[in-house]
Amino acid sequence: MSLTREDVTYVANLARLEFSDDEVTALADQLGAVLDYAQTLSELDTSQVKATEHVLAMKNVFREDVVKPCLTNEEALANAPESEAGCFKVPRVME
Repeated sequence: MSLTREDVTYVANLARLEFSDDEVTALADQLGAVLDYAQTLSELDTSQVKATEHVLAMKNVFREDVVKPCLTNEEALANAPESEAGCFKVPRVME
């Protein structure tokens, strides 16, 4: 698929890019080659290829959810610079 200079200029304008005349000519050839390759790939017969979502085998890597003892409220607040009513007290961040 060949791209015209106008096609490249139009897309460059949409992307807010500026190119010299020589660059526009080169980009038209290069982008045309990319589109030709994509067209070649779309012609491949992939009917026997199993659909995948990821190239690597995916497996659950999470550990078992086991209930364990946790800190008491007093233990959690033991090293807090300030606390109030059983909660961490922090400086106001919003008016």
